[in-house]
Amino acid sequence: MSFADHFSGVSAAYAAFRPRYPDALFEFLAREAPARDEAWDAGTGSGQAAVGLARHFSHVVATDASSAQIEHATPHSRVTYRVAPAEASGLDGQSVDLVTVAQAVHWFDRERFWNEVRRVSRPRGVIAVWTYALLEIAPDIDAIVRRFYQGIVGPFWPPERRLTEQRYRTIEFPFAEFTAPDFVIEQPMTMDDVAGYVRTWSATRAFVRHHRQDPVDDLVAELAHAWRAPQQTRLVRWPVAMRIGRVG
Repeated sequence: MSFADHFSGVSAAYAAFRPRYPDALFEFLAREAPARDEAWDAGTGSGQAAVGLARHFSHVVATDASSAQIEHATPHSRVTYRVAPAEASGLDGQSVDLVTVAQAVHWFDRERFWNEVRRVSRPRGVIAVWTYALLEIAPDIDAIVRRFYQGIVGPFWPPERRLTEQRYRTIEFPFAEFTAPDFVIEQPMTMDDVAGYVRTWSATRAFVRHHRQDPVDDLVAELAHAWRAPQQTRLVRWPVAMRIGRVG
């Protein structure tokens, strides 16, 4: 395996529990793109961003290096899913108006990926990469989740995760950058939904492999008191950080 495969083993859960991006984010990208004919979503995972793009673009090619992720991707008539690394997409040169990477560019060989972006982008094409911060629900719940994130599974985060904590501010971005609005993902979730989401974290999976036990069981027990009614939905928020620029 020539890529860091952190998610193939939880592809179904990834598709079920990972957050969906707000449509305002895709409306913004569509306005900035030179046309709305073709978009490429690299590192698509189970297609959350690809399906959002398909509401605004005639066609979306969505690639991921993991065949398991692609197998669980959300079908859409205007999305073509392919198994391919971000650094070698197989797309034709100068064929896309927009390139997006949602919560994945920290896993890429970025120098090779930037070259691929330049190769496939049409004149005035746009590249947008974004990440989201730790979820926010309520102060008492957030404190419990933060302790789990930093303390229990903290030692198991891959080093690339640091880039997301820095909101991608420290990555090189060799394009004509401009400012994106502030976007926030908002999604109602039950306590079980949150547990399912946390189980998709790469650090949680690494903890399970190392200790042969699921740390989320203890997290759920701790959350139950603060959540009060486990089947009650609460609004979960993830602030989004985006880098966006024109390719040429």
